[in-house]
Amino acid sequence: MIVFLQRKFVKNVGLRIKKICVCGAGTMGSGIAQVAAKNGFSVIQYDVDEQMLLKSKHIISEDLQKLVEKGKITAAEKEAALSQLVFSTNINDCIADVVIEAVVENKEVKQQVFNSLCTINSSDTILTTNTSSISISEICSGAAYEERFAGMHFFNPAPVMKLVEVVRGEKTAPAVIDALVELAKLLNKTPVVCNDSPGFIVNRVARHYYLEAMNMVEQGIANVETVDAIMEATGFKMGPFKLMDLIGLDVNYSVSNIVWEALGKPERLRPSTLQKNKVTMRELGRKTGKGFYDYETSNP
Repeated sequence: MIVFLQRKFVKNVGLRIKKICVCGAGTMGSGIAQVAAKNGFSVIQYDVDEQMLLKSKHIISEDLQKLVEKGKITAAEKEAALSQLVFSTNINDCIADVVIEAVVENKEVKQQVFNSLCTINSSDTILTTNTSSISISEICSGAAYEERFAGMHFFNPAPVMKLVEVVRGEKTAPAVIDALVELAKLLNKTPVVCNDSPGFIVNRVARHYYLEAMNMVEQGIANVETVDAIMEATGFKMGPFKLMDLIGLDVNYSVSNIVWEALGKPERLRPSTLQKNKVTMRELGRKTGKGFYDYETSNP
């Protein structure tokens, strides 16, 4: 399981990707760490919160056990995957061939993380962010690691969703994109390369799926359940409201704001007041037990 990378900034020295560091132990970070470990990579998962790491370790173990029970992997394969994982609250442990950052969706926080990662890793390390909407070029603007920085955007839930957006920044070296495409394939994912732009591909296109659905509910045209049922009946695997609850309303609302502002605040992409109110009330979807649906009393 080896990727060879040739690029100018390491004077054409081959880089073998064996170790992956995942920064962040939330839903996305846990899912990415699980995917990497399950596919044979040595994985360091980092978070400043030890409780988050313990929760991540438990979730990963449970998810792998479900795969065993479904006959998709063996008990030995589960144990092999778990043995590939190391959990740490010390950022100095985050030394790897590829780093995938999945911390809070805040540009300044991400920049601080990457500045620290850059000082402890070699010039061979590829640095990537799992951001769903923040500009790749802005995150690394003026930094020493611009050529080896790119987006590697997984989708939730990462162990299930096949698509990965590999996002090229203004100064990302072509060989870095090539290496990340090959890495995504080794992770059993389907990579799609795109240039840095607000929302990249999926979140740019998906704004209308969410926003028009919420507009219809706000205008009294239909209720949440009806919109979801109709969309699912026409072939969508999940209706917009169930999908927003799965993603997290805070995350989805943040992406809507970032895309709206980056594109000059067009009226057609104005974030929904309905969603804003849900976020204010901390009704964030599945992770809090209530969003557009109540998961504490039912299972939509």
